[in-house]
Amino acid sequence: MTGKNILIVEDEAAIREMVGFALQRAGFEMDEAADAAEAQNRLAGRLPDLILLDWMLPGTSGIDLARRLKRDEYTKDVPIIMLTARGEEDDKVGGLEAGVDDYVTKPFSPRELVARIKAVMRRSVPESEDEPITINGLTLDPASHRVAVDDAPLEMGPTEFRLLHFFMTHPERVYSRSQLLDRVWGRNTYVEERTVDVHILRLRKALTPSGYDRLVQTVRGAGYRFSERG
Repeated sequence: MTGKNILIVEDEAAIREMVGFALQRAGFEMDEAADAAEAQNRLAGRLPDLILLDWMLPGTSGIDLARRLKRDEYTKDVPIIMLTARGEEDDKVGGLEAGVDDYVTKPFSPRELVARIKAVMRRSVPESEDEPITINGLTLDPASHRVAVDDAPLEMGPTEFRLLHFFMTHPERVYSRSQLLDRVWGRNTYVEERTVDVHILRLRKALTPSGYDRLVQTVRGAGYRFSERG
């Protein structure tokens, strides 16, 4: 993970210095910006591997900047960790809707921050489109378009297959309905968010005979995640 570049967007110089020191000790390269305008100038020069983004920035807020970055084809795949003193559920849901990958609530320890960064980066490594994926005995093969549990096939529709493929390549992350629509159905497809719930139910039904329906979890007030943990 050494050599990865991280952009810190934080208006407090003391926090930038503290975070920068921790990142350099962990082997990361870093760049920094004090506000949204400076951040976008930095991004124009170099695309980082991850952005640490403070919620409360002067001028354009961090959450507004996150939305802007996730709408831009150039920056939409860069993972974002929000640094925030706002720990309320509504704020977290708002961040998820904006495309934020994780939260670190102030005050935080540098050790926790580095661990969160490494975890988000691991999750963000793209899987080969044709490579079979296996999680705890559940195997999805994109090339043959088959799903099996210990070699016993499971039947499901094409949308449920795409949804499962997305979940299995992005485990342990919570996605809102709008994020799932963007990532699974596509940004140019205009369907109701309720459609996601219908296909989640169908996916769970397809997985029920194998007992793997428990991996598709509802996160109240936020969305859905695919997790081996309860």
